[in-house]
Amino acid sequence: MGQDYLPNSFVELSLLDEANQLETIYCVRQAHAELSEIDGEIMWDQEEVDHHWILNEAKRRYAERSLALTKRGFIYSDMDM
Repeated sequence: MGQDYLPNSFVELSLLDEANQLETIYCVRQAHAELSEIDGEIMWDQEEVDHHWILNEAKRRYAERSLALTKRGFIYSDMDM
């Protein structure tokens, strides 16, 4: 996560719940993309996922990742936790 992002970078941060045979598992997903200067397409190039059995742990991790992204200049979010 120490990677420097370019000005045309995008990061998607999401908190997801996935049902399985045991119970629900919560996933904090962070995906990175860049806008291609050649054709204007978004190119996704990496994804990190943390899995948590406890929702509050997943929310804490989401907040940590969100804060880290904000410190790096990513300020827009359409999800209010």
